[in-house]
This record gives sequence, structure tokens and C-alpha cells, in this order.
Amino acid sequence: MFDFDRTTSIAAITRVQAADRPDAIAHVFKDRLTTFGELDARATRVANGLIAAGIRPGDRVAVYAANSDRYVEVLFGCAKARAVLVGVNARLAPPEVAYVLDDSAAKLFFVGHHFHATAAAALGGVTGAAPLTFALDGGHDSWPSYEDWQAAHDGTDPMLPVLPDDDVVQLYTSGTTGLPKGVQCTDGNYQAFFKYGIGAKWAAYDIGDPVMVAMPLFHVAGINSAILCVAQGARSVIMEQVDPVEILRTIPAQQIKHAFFVPAVINFLLQVNANMPADFSSLERVFYGASPIAEDLLVAAQATMGCSFTQLYGMTESLGAGTYLPPEAHDPARGKLRSCGIPWPGFEIECRRDDGSVCDVGEVGEITMRSTTVMKGYWNRPDATAETVRDGWLYTGDAGFMDEEGFLYIHDRVKDMIVSGGENIYPAEVENAVFGHPAIADVAVIGIPDDKWGEAVKALVVVKPGASVTADEVIAFTRERIAAYKVPKSVDFITELPRNPSGKVLRRELREPFWSGRERRVG
Repeated sequence: MFDFDRTTSIAAITRVQAADRPDAIAHVFKDRLTTFGELDARATRVANGLIAAGIRPGDRVAVYAANSDRYVEVLFGCAKARAVLVGVNARLAPPEVAYVLDDSAAKLFFVGHHFHATAAAALGGVTGAAPLTFALDGGHDSWPSYEDWQAAHDGTDPMLPVLPDDDVVQLYTSGTTGLPKGVQCTDGNYQAFFKYGIGAKWAAYDIGDPVMVAMPLFHVAGINSAILCVAQGARSVIMEQVDPVEILRTIPAQQIKHAFFVPAVINFLLQVNANMPADFSSLERVFYGASPIAEDLLVAAQATMGCSFTQLYGMTESLGAGTYLPPEAHDPARGKLRSCGIPWPGFEIECRRDDGSVCDVGEVGEITMRSTTVMKGYWNRPDATAETVRDGWLYTGDAGFMDEEGFLYIHDRVKDMIVSGGENIYPAEVENAVFGHPAIADVAVIGIPDDKWGEAVKALVVVKPGASVTADEVIAFTRERIAAYKVPKSVDFITELPRNPSGKVLRRELREPFWSGRERRVG
């Protein structure tokens, strides 16, 4: 249960829950249990440790680690100190980590044991002042132990005043094009998020509900899941990483009721479950989003997991909020499975043409949204902020349309659109058609150079273990499902698709071998 009257900031969340249910379990991580009382006390000691280290309101504190209960308590400790948690993408290479540390000007750096070597190399490449670094879990020869550090500080809550405009979390965009940008998410953004999500009931958990937190905490879906759980007195079952076998084991073992998965993870779970059937009977709701989902995959997931499904569409820049496709719209008879749903309460959503005018029903344009959850801006990037947020409207870079009932449909990223012979082709639509083939485990569609048509459609396919299919069979199958001009002209078979942590296919990596050496990267 979320107490709107008392939970007036992120910093207040653990205080409220500790006062109401100090002995209830807040976190389950591996074999370690943490109560709400312990979580609040540990967050307070983190806050006092940060203040003692010279952290002032607005200073950045970076975390480079796999998911854990300690990661979450650092978040709440930062909130109590009015510091800003910077989640560092766990897949970044040392120069990229160094870039985030420099860009954010992080004063402290907490590093998980999986990343000691990479972090050390990154620190060697930092051009600004190197942050004070701690080993978040596991020992290190030269970095102080986080556990010892936090335990040594006072347990009296600093009770610093919090302003709605205070940055709470800074999450870096995935950087599929150019350098990543730090998205400033404020306390006020989160208060709006709670009002529109929990207040509208669809994002509400009951006290004590076991909720799986599986998505990376440096991603908006992961950090939001963790915050929503604690804020409502639910039991967070935190997965260190996305391991389909471990997820399938944990769901029945912990009697998980609610979980958020990106479509790629749902696909992996179904593939593993085919050979190692799991017990999904405890599941009540699965939330999914962050990338398009193939209709056949969604239908299969509903049949296998036997629970309600809710799709969520948003961006890091909107705190992950935007639209939701409620469970009742998941009935195939409604014809809405390709939709990402209707706007959240408190959201205005429009599809716009290049000139900024609003599209007609059914007309594809760039999706824009306006709400009080929209970011303050990109950290130290005023030009990029002005380009993305105009007159209060967030320009998402996604192409989509609204139907006559107000449901939003996403075609793809605007920049991923393929133009072949003057026709606009959206990869997600082609992927949805190809994915229906029973031998195909995963697929990505890109545009490659074509002297006649400008660009030609190519499918890169991952075949299911033990299955076989030819390129001609894939093309023939797809031709039965979509218009001929959208059908792949060629098919390549690969072992795995490159994806970022939010599950989005890295099309730039797939396109590079075909466009390398050309002045123009479009047809």
C-alpha cells in the first residue's frame, strides 16, 4: 500500500515502510533477507557516509554492478543525502565507463565484484577527478569495503529537506547512436509517476506481494520495479542477472505474483521452458515493454504462463511512463495485440508529422508525449534537451499511429525505418511476420544498400535448436503474411542478435558491415 500523504519523496519511502512494518521482508537476494527496518537503517548509514565524504545535494554517486539488495539501499541512501544515483550500464567497456564517470562528475563510485577489472581500467581513463571507489560486494586489494564503510556511520536519519526539482536518478540512454546522454529524473517526476501509476491501480501491489525484480537496475524498468516494490510494502525478489533458468526456478520457489520482462527475456523463458517446464501458477501479472513484441510470441506467452499481461510503453526520458495495454485488451478477439495501449492518466500523446502538425487517425508520425513525468533534461546537454523536449512535448523518435479508439501502435524507431523504392518499411512489422515461422527463435530486420531501390530488406535470423529452415522458406512464409514490398529480399542466419540491456536490437551493429565505406547510411 502506498501512503500518498506520508510518502512525499523518494527519501521518505523507507522511513514510511520501516515505521509501518519494520519486521516484514523488503528484499530477498539469493539467501539474504532484509527487513524494511534494516533497509531504512542501512540507507540512513549510507546517507551519513556520503555526507561525511563531502557529498552535497546534487552531487553524483555512480554504481557499476549487477542487481543486488545493496544496489537498492545505495539508491535510498543517496535520496536521503539529496545525492543523485548514476546507474552505469554493466555492459559498457572501460572507455565507456570512464566517459560516464567524467560526464556525470561522480564523486563516489561503488563497484560490484563482477566488474572490478573493468572498473579499474575505466578509472585509469578518467580525465577529471577520480571518484572515491568502494567494493560494493566482495573484497578488493585497494578499494575499501562498502559493507564496512556503511556500518561505520551514524544511524540517525539526516532528514534533509527535499525539493521536487531535485534530481534523484541519472540514467544514461543506451547510446545506440552517438554518446549516451544522462537523463535527469527528479523527485517530482517520481511523485507524478506514483500518482499516475499506483493511483490508477494498474501498478498497485498488495503489502507483502512477492515481486520479481529481474531487469537491470541501471535501466528505468529495473529501477522503477525496485522503487515501486519498496514504496508499497511488497517483497522484492531481486535477481542478480537475467538468467532464464534461474528465473524459472525462482518463480515457483518464491511464489512470485508480479514480474516485468522485456520481450527478449520472455522469448528466452519460453524457449527454456519448452525443455524444462516451470510452474507459473503463482503468477498473477506479467508486465512487458521496452521494445516491440511479436504477436505470436505474446500469444504463446499468455498460453504458457496463464496469467494476465500488461504492456508498458515509455522512454527513460518519460521515466518509463507513457501508455499501457491493459489485460482485457490482450484478448486476441479485440485485435489490439499489436498496440502498446492507451495513455496513462496525466499523459497527452500525439503522433506528429515532420512539420509538427498532428496526424490523422491511422496516419504514421513521430510519437510525442507530455506529462509531469518527463525528464528535467539531459545532464549538461542543453542543445540535446531542446531538440528532444519542445514546448513541454517529448519527441520520442518512435514512429506510430493512433486508432479510432485511442490505442497507440508503434511501428519502430523513426531512424530505423527502411525506405525501399519510395515505400516506408518498419522493421518491427516485418519481424513480427517472420517470427511466426515455427523454426525461428529470433529475428532482426535491417535495410541494406540496393542500387535499384535505395535500400533492400534483409532479415537476420536465429534458428531454434534442432530446427532447420532455408532462406527461401523464410521468404515464402513471410510473403503470405505481409505486402510483397515489405518481404525480405535476403535472409542471413546468425547465432545471436546483439541487444542492449533493455532488450533493443542493436541494428547499427547489424547494419555496419553492409554500409561500411559509404558516405550515406540510408538509401
